[in-house]
Amino acid sequence: MTESTGQILLEGAISILAALEADSRPIHALYARSGIDRGDRTIGRLLRLAKDAGIAIHTVESEALDSMVTGRSHGGLVAEVGERRLADMASLCTEAAPFVAMLDGVEDPFNYGQAIRSLYAAGADGLVVRPRSWASAAGVVARSSAGASERIAVAQAETAEAAADFFRARGLMVAVTDKDRAVDIYDADLTVPLFLVIGGERRGVTRSFADSADIRLKIPYGRSFPMSLGTTPAAAALAFEVLRQRRGKQKHEG
Repeated sequence: MTESTGQILLEGAISILAALEADSRPIHALYARSGIDRGDRTIGRLLRLAKDAGIAIHTVESEALDSMVTGRSHGGLVAEVGERRLADMASLCTEAAPFVAMLDGVEDPFNYGQAIRSLYAAGADGLVVRPRSWASAAGVVARSSAGASERIAVAQAETAEAAADFFRARGLMVAVTDKDRAVDIYDADLTVPLFLVIGGERRGVTRSFADSADIRLKIPYGRSFPMSLGTTPAAAALAFEVLRQRRGKQKHEG
């Protein structure tokens, strides 16, 4: 049983618990290693939730779990799951000053998950994705994001342009990461309703999309360095600057 057969698998207590608590996708079956520590707080909660939800729990040997997934980072738990439940894009911008993000052109599932982890931790209200299926890498994304990919609200748009048009019509400022004619993130006002598009390491966002954005953002460096940051550190720097500015505004207004 592997993801290459068309099944979608999540592995590890953190990823599976996130899917259970967020109800992000149907969970068809749970496979637990024989002798797993059911007294562990996270594992115990996961098993209780699975039982309460009527999910079949199968006790198997370690070798069987190892054959289901690549590597041995499952920690004794693997779940067979269904497709990710998607939110409506309008539901992502119900806050007074929503912060919605899109990772466009990210090809590495580990980097993708790490970037989502930062966005979620920094308080992003939602994530927009293209129709591309990450089913074959769902376990990697969930694991590298520490379950954040299951917890964050996710909506789908055909293109970054379509998503930008949608959110701009609802009063969000469309921002893109770029190095040309860009504003330092510390000089930009990121407390406004915001739709932030972060490009991948290899392709980034298209020039036409960057030209049409309401604002271009760049992350200033502490020394001369010609290379751009990867998606993961760039997402972290951007997301936490949004958080820093918004918390500062809240304190000032409070």
